[in-house]
Amino acid sequence: MSVTAPAGFEAAGVAAGLKSTGKPDVAVVVNRGPRKVGAAVFTSNRAKANPIIWSQQAVADRVVEAVVLNSGGANCFTGAFGFQTTHQTAEKAAELLGVSAGDVLICSTGLIGVGDEVFRGKVLDGTAQAIAELSADGGQAAAEAIMTTDSVSKTAVVSRDGWTIGGMAKGAGMLAPGLATMLVVITTDAVIEPLDADAALRRATGRTFDRLDSDGCMSTNDQVTLLANGASGIAPDLDDFAAALTELSQELAVKLQGDAEGASHDITIEVQHAASEQDAVEVGRSVARNNLFKAAIFGNDPNWGRVLAAIGTTGARFDPYDVDVWMNGVRVCTEGGPDRPREEVDLTPRATHLVIDLKSGDDTATILTNDLTHDYVHENSAYAS
Repeated sequence: MSVTAPAGFEAAGVAAGLKSTGKPDVAVVVNRGPRKVGAAVFTSNRAKANPIIWSQQAVADRVVEAVVLNSGGANCFTGAFGFQTTHQTAEKAAELLGVSAGDVLICSTGLIGVGDEVFRGKVLDGTAQAIAELSADGGQAAAEAIMTTDSVSKTAVVSRDGWTIGGMAKGAGMLAPGLATMLVVITTDAVIEPLDADAALRRATGRTFDRLDSDGCMSTNDQVTLLANGASGIAPDLDDFAAALTELSQELAVKLQGDAEGASHDITIEVQHAASEQDAVEVGRSVARNNLFKAAIFGNDPNWGRVLAAIGTTGARFDPYDVDVWMNGVRVCTEGGPDRPREEVDLTPRATHLVIDLKSGDDTATILTNDLTHDYVHENSAYAS
């Protein structure tokens, strides 16, 4: 049931006509519990959509009653009119829910530049319709309503002794860290203080969503929101809560990776024995964003030379002539030179595991990415048309 799995949450997803397909495109998630704790992380792209600008202001007091989300239009670079649309959406939801507009977060996803009067009318009507259909069973409908180029909805639930975390996510393209890398709403009925909720969310996203780098393109609309209502009456150990939140976030991140636009390989890049965690992330990200490497994996070619060329562009501490590389369990490079024959590497499975041993320290990091395919290019060449 995703976001409605924890006690005290309701959700809905409806079709408001924003999508030409007629599929659901407006979702609402509402906290009905005794506490209204909210935390969020946002894209660091300087080009921010109107809903991001609004939500950054609204969440500052760490009180959130509801989240309204739409697909079918990003409401980004739509000027003052677009920000007024976001404001009116929050006011509409607040009026119908009997809360303050400043406690309603707004999320939009879709084509940048879409957000005219027709868009506004449909979002406002859809918000009212979704609120009228709110239920404790509406989590799946909400998850479907936020999909854009996603082929499947993405939900996850993690339960502990007496308390639960639930989440929904959308994202298939423009997946690059910033943070965030998609639209995500996470709910919990645990008793969590506002500052602790914020810290746990940043800890979780830093190790999960922020290490999903599908195509190197950072969105203007990305937001990850955590709502905590205390309905379970249980205040978990903060480390236990952060671990559970990280587990749920990782599950959603892997689902986002598996649905990346046009991908035929899901690539896990594990960097070992780095001088620092920052070095490990930088090295992994350099490979994840290397189009030559990604194209080679698409062609089932274990071209480890492209791996070394990519990591050589980083500032990480390592000796390029003392690096080992494994592809799907076969060490193809050792000490900066050839090892096992390429013919031993089987890259036909969708799951691809790349290990890079820097031999420079004790830190490690894992980055998730995908290959570069004809389908990805085709889908994104025709996105606006």
